[in-house]
This record gives sequence, structure tokens and C-alpha cells, in this order.
Amino acid sequence: MKIFIHLIRMLSVLGICFSILIETPSHAAEFRVGLVLDKGGKDDKSFNFSAYQGAMRAKNELKIFLKYVEATDDNAVAPMLRFFAQKDFDLILAVGFSEADALRKTALQFPKKKFAIVDSEIHLPNVRSLLFDEIEGSFLVGAIAAQISKTGSIGFIGGMDIPFIRRFEEGFFAGAKWIHPKIKVISHFVGVTADSWNNPAKAKELAVAQYELGADVIFGAAGGSGTGIFDAAEEKKKFAIGVDSNQNWVKPGFVLTSMVKRVDQAIFATCKDALDGKF
Repeated sequence: MKIFIHLIRMLSVLGICFSILIETPSHAAEFRVGLVLDKGGKDDKSFNFSAYQGAMRAKNELKIFLKYVEATDDNAVAPMLRFFAQKDFDLILAVGFSEADALRKTALQFPKKKFAIVDSEIHLPNVRSLLFDEIEGSFLVGAIAAQISKTGSIGFIGGMDIPFIRRFEEGFFAGAKWIHPKIKVISHFVGVTADSWNNPAKAKELAVAQYELGADVIFGAAGGSGTGIFDAAEEKKKFAIGVDSNQNWVKPGFVLTSMVKRVDQAIFATCKDALDGKF
């Protein structure tokens, strides 16, 4: 009886060891993707949310291993990128121009690793730059806003006041003027720091002021701050225009349309290309 029990225990141990041996190669062969979201986080209902959706689609359809992290501030980006590179991830994705400097330095330190960044151009052989013509989509929603406006006054609210977001403003202004050359466009920015992407209270304050000045449609390119614009639209019974992802569902009846920027498709395509050896 003792011999039998001892034999069962040995088989159990061997079974566990065997299980580990057959699982390890499978895990090692798994294509690993690391995603670094910026301060807005995956729940910003906008830019980061779209990137997260693309990565999750890649996880589900391509059967990759995905790990994502949210940078609480700009100083946290570099350590997160290095972590993924040191842990032997196959593809490392950075979301947002604010991560460009950190990614450039990390890509130089790990030249055999594959990196990609959204909304910034980095000229390194191991980095893919994912760029969009935001000005074109902004032109279209500017034209729509001008057609819908009954007051002859519309508004734009950007997140961080930088040249990149000025392109949204420029396209919106041009589209509106193309429809009605004399239309008035009121423009504000939430701020000049990275906190501008996650300050819905300030965005709401600016939106309420614009509505009170006569604007009846406001286009927001403000990341997570944009939810404040939607709250103001509902409060004032006016229209807002979403950005990046389809935000019409956030405040049904008050979000006129969204300038959809398919970050999700760019992220998915990059994961697939890297997995297929076409990076």
C-alpha cells in the first residue's frame, strides 16, 4: 500500500513537471505585444480607447499575448517602454506624440526590438510611425457644423495647445468657411500641459462659455477632457462633435457626429504585419 501511494505521488509530480514542460514552449512562442497608453487612459472614450480597441482586436483575432499599461505622467513612459523591451516583447506600441522622445531613446537602446508610435514621426529602422490626416476629417466636420448652425457661430475646443492640435482647428475652420465664408468660429484650448487631456471640468467651462457666446455646435479635440464638452452640450441643449472614436453614444441626441480617426485599425494592422514578418 505504501509503495502504491508513493508511486501515485511520483506520478503526480511527474505529471506537474510534464505539464510545465509542454506549456513553456507554447508560451515562449507566443507573440507578445506591449501597449503604453498616455495619461488619458483606456477609458477616455477617445484616442486611447480607440488604440486599446485595436490592440484587443489583435489579441482576440490574432491570438497574441497583450499587456497594456497607462502612463500616469510623461516621466513614467520611458520605464514602461524599457520594461517591455527587457521582458522580450516582440512589438512595443506607444500612443501619442508625448511619448515620442521616450520611444526614440528606447528604440536606440534596443535596435533589435520593433516599436510603433501613433501621431509622431521617428526615423529609425525599428520604428513604425502611424500618422493620420486629421486636417481632412476636421475639414469635413467643420463643413457639417456650418450647415447645421442656426446662429452663424460655432466653436472649437482643443486639449493641449500644440501644433498637432492646431491642425484640427485649422481643418475645422477651413471646412466651416468653405460652407459659409462669414461664419464665426470661437476657439479655446484647455491648457498647455499634458493635464489638458484629462480635465473635463475645464473643458465644460470653456464649452458653456462658447455656447453662451452664441455657438450652437462645438468640435472638441481634447482627449478625455472632451466628456466635459458633451456635458455642456446636454446642459445647454446644443450640439457637440466627437473625435477619434465614435462618441455619438456618449450623449445621444447631443453629439451631432464624430470625426473618427481609426487608430484602432492602425494598431491592429501593425500587430498583424509584425506577426506576419512584414513590419
